[in-house]
Amino acid sequence: MDEQVLLSRARDSDVRLVRFLYCDNGGIIRGKATHLSVLADRLVSGIGLTVAMQAMTSVDRLASVQGLGPVGEIRLVPDPETFVVLPYAPHCAAMLVDMHTLDGEPWGACPRSFLKRMIVRARELGFSARVGFDPEWSLAVPDGNSWMPIDRSLCFSGLGMTSAEEVIDAIVGALEGQGLAISQYYPELGHGQQELSLHHADALHAADHHILYRETIRAVARQHGLVASFAPKPWPDQAGNGCHVHLSLWDESGTHNLFYDPAGRYQLSALGYQFLAGVLEHLPGLLALTCPSVNSYRRLQPQMWSSAFTCYGPDNREASVRIVSPYRGHEAATVHLELKPADNSANPYLAVGGVLAAGLDGIRRALTPPEGQLALVDPATIPETERAARGIRPLPATLGQAADALERDPVLIEALGPLLASAYLAVRRAEAAYFADVDPAREYQEHFEKY
Repeated sequence: MDEQVLLSRARDSDVRLVRFLYCDNGGIIRGKATHLSVLADRLVSGIGLTVAMQAMTSVDRLASVQGLGPVGEIRLVPDPETFVVLPYAPHCAAMLVDMHTLDGEPWGACPRSFLKRMIVRARELGFSARVGFDPEWSLAVPDGNSWMPIDRSLCFSGLGMTSAEEVIDAIVGALEGQGLAISQYYPELGHGQQELSLHHADALHAADHHILYRETIRAVARQHGLVASFAPKPWPDQAGNGCHVHLSLWDESGTHNLFYDPAGRYQLSALGYQFLAGVLEHLPGLLALTCPSVNSYRRLQPQMWSSAFTCYGPDNREASVRIVSPYRGHEAATVHLELKPADNSANPYLAVGGVLAAGLDGIRRALTPPEGQLALVDPATIPETERAARGIRPLPATLGQAADALERDPVLIEALGPLLASAYLAVRRAEAAYFADVDPAREYQEHFEKY
């Protein structure tokens, strides 16, 4: 967006403050705001931020990372193309930012710059990525010092739609007011659980939109006296909240879906299977990026429709990677892959960038997904000895195990780069250590309130 057009739009909308938003290594959306009177300068210079913030955990404790302490400064530089007026916040707008060094170069610990690098890698191979998210979240009301679901309605029930209709209507209006295209909505399996999906977009815009989406949901819910929680497992006895990643590769022009082959098994192309194989090979380490909180591993359990094993299959919602069946009449546009083990405690730039790095590695090496890992049934129903023989391995059971797998994965570590990789691992390990000494009830509540 042209600078003068942006400033004119801000003035015409009576904007006073513009929030510069980013998502940190703990999956927390943070930011600073600038006044409209100095926005023109901030578009160039950005806003200062201590380097320590990329070593800050989700419980606001500083992880030990060399070079990310009290000394050092970066700049939050906004992307003018992301400017939106916030319908739910009077006189406020927002922009997503990149983290730059003082000399104006992308900073090595910037998650958004990481995703941009992976997009360039895909483009160098002749691909553009199209991404969509399926975010699930829970609506709750105060219950003493805790929270309880707004209802006990059933999955997809009309009663569930009715009980949440007022706040959902307001949320839809606020999302539309930011130009975010909505795909579908329904009440999900858990009590008070909702799913409202945005239309897919190119990889960077999809991640940007997810930041705005999370901010909007929570803000509008609060205005209705509710809390919206994106925690992976908000309550021990209820279904977990996932954020499944849907992805396909297209040609550079975005005209042809390269994952579609009418003659391919399940109409997935050879290129699609190579990408799938890369994701499966890197899945243990990838999980540290897509399911990166302690609370995530309370959700990733067998027969919870969240996936617990390294396998794939056509429309298998217990498989790690689902080959999504196409819509009749739109087959060429709708064949794609869905990564099930992903949730909203993830930084979307890191999650999508990690999936791209893994899948592109599969394409470069022309990998083929192991036939034994093709699951046409719930993998939990396959005898353990047979699962082992077929290579259907359990996913990491804890954040610590996933972090160790990430550190051992040279492809993902190289893609992240040394500073981002070391900072990210330090933050997530510090969180694992913190919650190891915390009562489970407190762990649930802290994740409920943070995400």
